[in-house]
Amino acid sequence: MTTLDTRTAARSLTDVLAWSKGLVDPATRTAAERLPESMRRIAGYHYGWWDENGEPIQGDGGKTLRPALVLLCAEAAGGDPAGAVAAAVAVELVHNFSLLHDDVMDGDTTRRHRPTAWTVFGTGAAVLAGDALLSLAFELLAPSGPPSTRLLSAGVLDLLDGQAADLDFEQRDDVTPGECVRMAEGKTAALLGAACALGALAAGSEPDVAERFGAFGRSIGLAFQHVDDLLGIWGDPAVTGKPVFSDLQNRKKSLPVVTALCSGTPAGAELFHLYAGTDPLDEASLARAATLVDEAGGRQWSQAQAEALLAKALRDLSAVNPAPRPAAELTTLARLVTTRTH
Repeated sequence: MTTLDTRTAARSLTDVLAWSKGLVDPATRTAAERLPESMRRIAGYHYGWWDENGEPIQGDGGKTLRPALVLLCAEAAGGDPAGAVAAAVAVELVHNFSLLHDDVMDGDTTRRHRPTAWTVFGTGAAVLAGDALLSLAFELLAPSGPPSTRLLSAGVLDLLDGQAADLDFEQRDDVTPGECVRMAEGKTAALLGAACALGALAAGSEPDVAERFGAFGRSIGLAFQHVDDLLGIWGDPAVTGKPVFSDLQNRKKSLPVVTALCSGTPAGAELFHLYAGTDPLDEASLARAATLVDEAGGRQWSQAQAEALLAKALRDLSAVNPAPRPAAELTTLARLVTTRTH
């Protein structure tokens, strides 16, 4: 392992994310050159590198939270983050594979304030581009060895299982909060856990230490999903890039919604009636549904869960005796998930 100077003051969140993007974005573009032209065109549009005609633009490539976690965990474990760049790119490729597929399955037409890839290039083409990103992720990670590839593979399988559960929930009216949490543990938390564990492995950590880093990531991942579900109802469309009440319009069985539906309250019963319909919900009905989720306790519960998960994550991080500066930056990044607005 490389010994790093941990006396340097912690950087701001903006600086950390800019540092991460500076390492990961060029490596991602280089990796994308390996894709067939048909896939590369769609992937580049999705990433915001160019428009639908292939003309370069200054697009929003997303928060790059996951690669930042890989790099910071590598550094917190005593390694050189430069040695974890391939793992960081692989994790971000997997994340974007899932986004391309999610947009198709959910029928979402907007992402990052732009039309989604499937609406521009077609459903089949977007799905194939997502498949290509997944394949590329494992190609990049292969030189790291079997432990890393197995870890990422397990994370992907958990992610897919969570996505399958999410789709199944659309056909059911008896989803419980426990089922919803398990779905989120797969769909969102598994990849963040893998990101943190991969960073530790890249630094040469023993498996038990990498697992503790993974536990940190899984907790903030589940907290992330709680906040994401809150933003899916109450987020500002100008900030989130998604329509107002988007999750309610889709009758999504999100964490706060399922908690409200199972609350046994009059508000929960009224919300159940709204969700049981098949006609599109008009603006007044959507606003009423949001109020009902709040009155039935779903909003407060998800906010409290996010805060409790953050506290657990910070305990797991402290337990591995991380290098002070990257640990402080990981703490700042973890706190982002409970305060973010997009």
